[in-house]
Amino acid sequence: MSESRKPAKPTVQLENDRVIVTEWRFAPGAETTWHQHEYDYVVVPQTTGKLHIQTETEEIVAELVSGISYARTKGVKHNVVNQNEHEFVFVEIELK
Repeated sequence: MSESRKPAKPTVQLENDRVIVTEWRFAPGAETTWHQHEYDYVVVPQTTGKLHIQTETEEIVAELVSGISYARTKGVKHNVVNQNEHEFVFVEIELK
């Protein structure tokens, strides 16, 4: 985590033998910190805005729209940063 960034706040809403559902809340400038998923996952944005996605090989600005989901595969080490001047929220569903 950058010294100047606050951590995003994850809240696990549900975990069972098939899924982990986590709500992520990002204050402006907050980040997840570097991490790697053990499972494929789906992200459901609850807010519209831009997130800065950093991987070991690239940096992407993702423009997300509330309610428009996307899916990713496990294994890519990354960090997610809220570039908006408002709180950003998404729900992450990891598929065990």
